[in-house]
Amino acid sequence: MIEKWRYLITEGNSAAKNMAIDKAVLVASSENKVSPTVRFYNWMPPAISIGYFQNLKEEVDLLKCEKSGVDYVRRITGGGAVFHEKELTYSIVIPESHPEISKNIMESYGRICGAIIRGLKQLGINSEYVPINDIIYNGKKISGNAQTRKLKTVLQHGTVILDVDVDKMFSVLRVPNEKIKDKMISDVKQRVTSIKHILGKEIAFSDATVAMKKGFEEEFDIELVEGVLTDYELNLTEKFEKEHFHAKDWNFKR
Repeated sequence: MIEKWRYLITEGNSAAKNMAIDKAVLVASSENKVSPTVRFYNWMPPAISIGYFQNLKEEVDLLKCEKSGVDYVRRITGGGAVFHEKELTYSIVIPESHPEISKNIMESYGRICGAIIRGLKQLGINSEYVPINDIIYNGKKISGNAQTRKLKTVLQHGTVILDVDVDKMFSVLRVPNEKIKDKMISDVKQRVTSIKHILGKEIAFSDATVAMKKGFEEEFDIELVEGVLTDYELNLTEKFEKEHFHAKDWNFKR
């Protein structure tokens, strides 16, 4: 019988709340309170997330963020700073012991990214996985991904770029040398792409979720059943949002 996983769509949340939900689902999963969960979400307002090991003040121009209405948050996963605006973000939370998830981190990255590749295929885009955490189309990045393993549970989340404004992104990110900023912007424009650029038309968030849902179902041979956050997860989300992801101690800790 086909295995059923939970499927969540949570739109319109702040950066802190998005990261709090990911952590809440991870904790609930580690306690066997929920089934494997795939979530699709966006960011309102636009935001920058930095990797766990990064320094917020070194990576982000906080004054520009405030003026531009751009939020910021530290993730519990590693990796670099990411500007979130016109994108679909996914997360998957699943026990490390699940037979579909390799103990090898590189292999598990590739397997989960396979679901995104299949989702992009639904939209007519033939992409490929480039280890350890990128998905590319014609040599250009269309998805970045990050993973952590805590409490014997895997959390992987990543972006699917619907459209990208590189100039806006660099207006709120710090660069090591302002003299080479223009070159860096030009380089990123050459290395990053989007669904809109590839297809020549905008794809709505809702349409992208349908495609990615199908991608996960095909990759893992499962059925995604739409659900909601449990009361336990909602309580954890509120706690983590307040105590961690909204807190200076967390966001400025390095």
